[in-house]
Amino acid sequence: MFNEFEIRPLPLTLNRVKARVQEFLAQNELRLDDDIDYYAGVFTIDGDEMLAGAGLSGDVMKGVAVSERLRETGMSAQLISHLVSEAAARGVHSVKVFTKPENRAIFESMGFSMLAQAPKAILLENGHGLRDYCAQLTRIAEGKPQRRGTIVMNANPFTIGHQHLVEEAQRQVEHLFIIVVKEDRSRFSYAERLAMVRAGVSGMERVTVIEGSSYAISAATFPTYFLKEITDVTDTHITLDLDLYARHIAPALQAETRFVGCEPVDALTARYNMLMHEQLPAHGITVTEVPRVTDNGIAVSASQVRVLLDGGLLAGIARRVPATTLPYIIAHLATRSLLIELDTTPKPGLVDRDDNGAHTDMDYALMRRSIDALHPFFVRLALMGDDTAEMQAVGLEAERAMLAATGGVNTHKGALFALGLTCVAAARCNGDITAERLQDEIKRLAQRHPRTEGTHGTCAVDRYRATGALALAQGGYAPLFEHWLPFYDAHRTEPDVLPRTLLYIMSELDDTNVLHRCGTEVAKEVKAAARQLLDNYTSEGMKELNTRYSQRNISPGGSADMLALTTFIHALTH
Repeated sequence: MFNEFEIRPLPLTLNRVKARVQEFLAQNELRLDDDIDYYAGVFTIDGDEMLAGAGLSGDVMKGVAVSERLRETGMSAQLISHLVSEAAARGVHSVKVFTKPENRAIFESMGFSMLAQAPKAILLENGHGLRDYCAQLTRIAEGKPQRRGTIVMNANPFTIGHQHLVEEAQRQVEHLFIIVVKEDRSRFSYAERLAMVRAGVSGMERVTVIEGSSYAISAATFPTYFLKEITDVTDTHITLDLDLYARHIAPALQAETRFVGCEPVDALTARYNMLMHEQLPAHGITVTEVPRVTDNGIAVSASQVRVLLDGGLLAGIARRVPATTLPYIIAHLATRSLLIELDTTPKPGLVDRDDNGAHTDMDYALMRRSIDALHPFFVRLALMGDDTAEMQAVGLEAERAMLAATGGVNTHKGALFALGLTCVAAARCNGDITAERLQDEIKRLAQRHPRTEGTHGTCAVDRYRATGALALAQGGYAPLFEHWLPFYDAHRTEPDVLPRTLLYIMSELDDTNVLHRCGTEVAKEVKAAARQLLDNYTSEGMKELNTRYSQRNISPGGSADMLALTTFIHALTH
């Protein structure tokens, strides 16, 4: 009978194919999740009728639908085997499936085991992933006092609200376990969030931080959590997540209480808390809600901190997070400043959203990859002390990572030096960052930094007696603090503040990138043209300047680095 059907991979990148899969799933009261990256369907060989389909999102099988015609043929088992083989080829050897209860027998016949159930859906898995994870939890809990509680938190990022929740919870139990959500779909990476939680609760002897898994608030157990919206399937996802926790995770830890913070704002979290109160007591688990910490009468939340981070407002963030979280905030502000510079459009001779400027070896996507590669090193720099040798070692490692991400193209070497140095300086201010103190820290660190030979900037400094990156830093970026930062701050609410600030920097800076590529006379011309356009700024004028500079191979990359540094220092000091 199998020779009547065939399995076909369906490329969802093609709109017509995607529309067809969506239509098929809709006929089966399902929908196509955006995170499915592989989908296969069963078709009749002599026709084009789709009779079954299933997709993969990481280690989760989704969008499983089988028509009545195939239910008794065994062809659905062939489709499942195909998906399991595809997952194995990708290095995934334990596959979960979120499906309708009526498909349970099909999957159990293929070696899948039930993990959790809800009235409208079930979650199954092949392999021993959950069993092994629970065994690990049991080993972690071994020897701990018996009155135990848990908190499952995303901590995106870890705030004083999270810290307060932990402090209150540990007072009510003899030992507290914190499980950090592992799914990497948040602003702060899992590694960052785990480190923030561990640092934020260090010194609390009766608290154990446990690494997350795909068995607690994950794409498998609670996919709509990461959409932050309530849909018609939200209750099903919440029930599956809670059922798995109650049947497996809590017993492995012998946890009797689950602690949550009260939720006055986020509707999804509030719904999760409500269903937790309804469902967990049936399993002998008490649910305790802890009142939120407030700031000026408003509950402190991670989402609130992320909004402030988007606005570049460190002062507002600093009072909402513990000191142990601040280095991560500083690093994210550094990365944000590079993205701001890249997104500033139009720019003369530089890569932006519209074109590549004077560069044939760079484009917007390449610059984004470079920024992504540098971000973890900003975190490391913000976390370290002021050991010059260690700073240099991390900087060189960051440079290698940048070059690996860009195929050898030097996209951000100058920015790495300036922003990396400032990350260290800002972290050393211990949350009390003023312009004066930050500038003093930058000077002190830069004056201990050895001169690096062989860069474009160094060659231009030697040949044209220009003020190079190191000298500029050793002077505490005086033009930035005295001129560019006040200009940016005064015009910050105006729509053209970024390109105009760039022009102001170009009009004053000895841009070693321009000097290296074009020489002294062109560098003077660039300064004069920037002053002229700044006096009578128009977007069309900037576009015209970009056309001229792109044709003449003029790229004020040093000025672009200083624009990023200006927005970074503004975020740190305002």
